[in-house]
Amino acid sequence: MYSSLRLACLNLSVSRFLLLALAVLTVFSVAPAYADSAAESGINWWNMGMTLFGGLALFLFGMEQMADALKAVAGERMKVILAKLTTNRFMGAATGAFVTAIIQSSSVTTVLVVGFITAGLMSMSQSIGVIMGANIGTTITAQIVAFKVTKAALLMVAVGFGMLFFSKQEKIKQYGGMLMGLGLVFFGMSVMSDAMSPLRSYQPFLDLMATMENPLIGILVAAVFTGLIQSSSATTGIVIVMATQGFITLQAGIALAFGANIGTCVTAMLASIGKPREAVRAATVHVLFNVFGVVLWVGLIPQLAEFVTWLSPAHPELTGTDRLASEAPRQIANAHTIFNVANTIIFIGFTSQFARLVEKLVPDKPIEELIIAKPKYLDEELLETPSLALDRARLEIGNMGSRVRAMLEGILPAVINGDRAMLKNIAKIDDEVDILHGHIVTYLGRISQKALTEQQTRALIKLMGASNDLENIGDIIETDMVYLGNEGIDEHVTISKETREMLRKLHDVIMSTAELAIDAVMENDQQAAQEVIALKADINRLMESAAMHESRRLVAAEPNRLAAYTLEIDIIEKLKRIYYFSKRMAKSVMPEELSESAA
Repeated sequence: MYSSLRLACLNLSVSRFLLLALAVLTVFSVAPAYADSAAESGINWWNMGMTLFGGLALFLFGMEQMADALKAVAGERMKVILAKLTTNRFMGAATGAFVTAIIQSSSVTTVLVVGFITAGLMSMSQSIGVIMGANIGTTITAQIVAFKVTKAALLMVAVGFGMLFFSKQEKIKQYGGMLMGLGLVFFGMSVMSDAMSPLRSYQPFLDLMATMENPLIGILVAAVFTGLIQSSSATTGIVIVMATQGFITLQAGIALAFGANIGTCVTAMLASIGKPREAVRAATVHVLFNVFGVVLWVGLIPQLAEFVTWLSPAHPELTGTDRLASEAPRQIANAHTIFNVANTIIFIGFTSQFARLVEKLVPDKPIEELIIAKPKYLDEELLETPSLALDRARLEIGNMGSRVRAMLEGILPAVINGDRAMLKNIAKIDDEVDILHGHIVTYLGRISQKALTEQQTRALIKLMGASNDLENIGDIIETDMVYLGNEGIDEHVTISKETREMLRKLHDVIMSTAELAIDAVMENDQQAAQEVIALKADINRLMESAAMHESRRLVAAEPNRLAAYTLEIDIIEKLKRIYYFSKRMAKSVMPEELSESAA
């Protein structure tokens, strides 16, 4: 976790650095124009700029640190909950809200959903409910920020630091990182709030904030800002910080929160670039839902403001800016939550229509595009959550396995029938297998650089081994069996009807064990793995029977008999090697004590 903390500092997105640089340049380019009025009001622009953007950096880093720790602590459990509790659209929405509230990342929730759709565990209609619910989960951050607990910020940082750097237990370190991140969020908030306090008497700035009363301007500004920093939660938090100084009214704050909801769509669309169609469709659902929601509510901002004013705590003992600063933060947070909850309730009945619309907007790719070997499941977004990233690698091994299945299914007919074109096609499929193997190994290597538990380390090693075993099966087919097929064609070898039948039976059993082994790894299915291992005795009997058959056929009065015998024996030997690697893959799924006994 210590290394991940340092890496997190280095890995802040480029867009956030650009935002900070742009904002600082803006401050110093605008400051001279206001030099006279600034001097009159006593504002030190240099000091305020450094403090403001230093606080913003602490705020953004704290949010990232807190989210990373939350994903590490709760990622695996949240994945199980999301998989089990999405039986219908309403449960999907509730589950999406709960999972996102815990892991504080709607993008991670969406990535998980895409994986479930691709694996056939969830329909597009069910996933839409989860994506809608994820928007509700993101409002938790705004609710937390609206509570004025900034006085405890440094205590949180100190306690979190102690847990993070002095504990030897990984779980304690993760909870420490979460607490330290939350403390930095509140401390950054406090620093920004203090930095902006001189602006309460600076009329040009107050006039600028007054323009946010126009909902279209407020929505546009917040959408652009959120697109740059790629966090709607951070934007809403900063809006609430501004509200604590009395800079913005409730209606302006609501418009800015609406803009944050649209701006976060930029993150979803960027994350879907180069991903499978399911990912692009999920991102499109996110965009349509957020945009439709804002369009629906933009004309009702005054009514929403009235409702949350009635609902939220009031401070009638205060007046003017002081009252606005005391009441607006909680009101904005409540409006943000109500907006997202209401949108989910309104649109949840139209998930089927959303699904059909998205499928029309993002149609399936032409068949020729699908043959290009690209990883389907290896998401960069999940690398900071090793338990989820390991599951993605497991699914990608299944994707690689589907190509090996196709090679294994076609190789015996191609060799027996002397089909040179089919042999060439099988060799091409192995090129795709090699490409996917490279992606999987690289992805697992990147996971290994994270702070892993002992259990995760063992899982990573087993997945690495399974990926290598699968690649070895592909190489046996492409390097050895394709060569045998071409050699048989060149030597005009003919295989007898009886031998063909014997080879087909053996091939069918080996094929079924390979399929079971691939499924066992992909689904972490120990029962399927046990079936592969249990077939060892049957396969040994089939091998002995094949050897006896070949010894009888060796003296058959047929042309080119020796060349045919050599080809047939080599095929049997290669099928035996394929079972060996299938059995190794299956053993990687078994607990160590059982896998050793099955050797």
